[in-house]
Amino acid sequence: MSKGEVTVKYAPFKEIIVMERTHFSTPEDIARFTSVIAGGKLAGLYWVDGVVFLYFPLPASTTAVAKALIETGTVYWTFIGYTYMPKYAPTIETKEKLIVPVIDISSDPILRKVAQWLKEQK
Repeated sequence: MSKGEVTVKYAPFKEIIVMERTHFSTPEDIARFTSVIAGGKLAGLYWVDGVVFLYFPLPASTTAVAKALIETGTVYWTFIGYTYMPKYAPTIETKEKLIVPVIDISSDPILRKVAQWLKEQK
C-alpha cells in the first residue's frame, strides 16, 4: 500500500451486553419516557421488525470498555427500553401531544439481531 492510501474494513460488533432492559406497555409509554429523558431536546426512537426501542451505550472512554471493544468486539449498553409496534410509523404521538420521531433502521443487521433478542424476552 502506498503512502496516503486508505483501506476500509467492516468489523461489526461480536457481542452486545445489555445491562438493563425495560419493556414498555405501549409505543406511547416509550415515547413519553423518551421525551422525559431527553429533557425537552429532540430525541427519537428506532424501529426494527416490529420493535421500537432506544438504547444507551456505555461510552468507550474508559480503558476497560475500550479494551473490550477492541480485543473482543464487545460493547456494553447500560439500558435498552422497548415495546412492540408491529407497523412502522414515522412518529408516535401521545395524548399529551408529544410527538416523537421514529426511524426505521431495519436494514441494519446488528439491530435486527437486537430486535429479535428483544422479541424473545419475557
